[in-house]
Amino acid sequence: MSASGSLRQLLDSLSREQRRNQELLASLGFALRSVTNLSRLLELVPVVASRLVEADGALLVVFRDDGTLWRDQLQATPADRCVELLRQLAALGDGEFRTLTGDEAVAALLDQRVARLLGGGRLFATSVVSRSRQRGRLYVFSDRSGFSWSEVHRRHVQLVADLVGVALENEALLQDMRRHERVDRQLSIGAEIQAQLLPDHCPVIDGIELAARCRPAFQVGGDYYDFIPTRPQLSGRHRERGRWALVMGDVMGKGVPAGLLMSLLRGMLRAEVLSGHPPDRILHDLNQLAQEDLAHSHRFVTLFYSDYDPRTRLLRYGNAAHNPSLLWRRSTDRIDRLDASGMLIGLESEAEYGVQQIVLEPGDVVLYYTDGVTEAAGFSGDRYDEERLLQSFRAACRAGLGAQEILDQLFERLDRFVGSERHLDDDASMVVLKVREEVVLPRLPGLPAPRPRIPRPRS
Repeated sequence: MSASGSLRQLLDSLSREQRRNQELLASLGFALRSVTNLSRLLELVPVVASRLVEADGALLVVFRDDGTLWRDQLQATPADRCVELLRQLAALGDGEFRTLTGDEAVAALLDQRVARLLGGGRLFATSVVSRSRQRGRLYVFSDRSGFSWSEVHRRHVQLVADLVGVALENEALLQDMRRHERVDRQLSIGAEIQAQLLPDHCPVIDGIELAARCRPAFQVGGDYYDFIPTRPQLSGRHRERGRWALVMGDVMGKGVPAGLLMSLLRGMLRAEVLSGHPPDRILHDLNQLAQEDLAHSHRFVTLFYSDYDPRTRLLRYGNAAHNPSLLWRRSTDRIDRLDASGMLIGLESEAEYGVQQIVLEPGDVVLYYTDGVTEAAGFSGDRYDEERLLQSFRAACRAGLGAQEILDQLFERLDRFVGSERHLDDDASMVVLKVREEVVLPRLPGLPAPRPRIPRPRS
């Protein structure tokens, strides 16, 4: 054969080898894009790697995220020769890897074990890297005499190892996405349940205006407010003029557990309200009923409980370590804190609670709120604190706004302080109660002035 013919044959051979290698890498790339089962993809890796470099076989060892050996994903070819190799590797204890420091030490241990188990021959190894961490080792081996690893061989094996790293990264992202989807579904269900438990509108109560809003830091929060008729069998005007319980509470914690626990307490509280007991007795009984459930959850609850009688404008209240409600007196432009002695719900089974009462006057405004309002952080890291809330509350009341307008203004000022692009760190809830102004008719000439009506407190 002439020299030109020999050269042509060599070029043809190199061209065929190049096309074969391109097809092998293309098949692995296609599998990486289309195969959703990680195990199937990893099964192809030793086959492709060994054929790329014309080796006798190949072995893939993969680690889990926690650094332990991923025994289910040990892959090797040819299968008949590598049965004992895979069995011996799978028998390696996780403790052997945990005692090693650094990726190099882990690689050295594996390389030593694999070389001994293969019983000689030429061996080339490279690391599988994902998220800048060693996630495994890829080996190719050959027993043929005179066989050597060229630089092209090494690059091809490294390319396959890099594709394995991409596959592991994709799998990690996919699992993260699935976890987030499950959590999102649970949160959506929890948020839907909680939204149904909070009143969707304020009731009509004779002589007052009500407005309420809860803004959870997460989809599901631990804040709770409620309006409960003490005599739910009444209807129409009788119901509007009956006594109502007005409640504001907060479970220590956020998210689904806090929301579910508050849902449990809501049912207990609504049953207690039907007893007609005063606020101190209601809080005492609720504390005893919820003691076991709260102890198991390692959580506590703050609760401000009040009841209001429209006929006398008498507001009675008790407090289980919640933020005191604020009362703005129209006649004096003064803000008082409505507070009473009492411990957290769930802290001590025999806790005692105090009760206070006050008669509201036309134009007076009461604000119930949770600590998510005063603890909200601004751009500078400062808290909104009670003083800012007092200033905002007084300004809104002085302006003669209705209950809903007062509530809207309070949240607008809170949002400006926090910033429109930032979220609250904790659930924030507020309820505004405003006593309607009395209409004063002009006195006709010659008639005596009407005697003022002084409401009498009713127990």
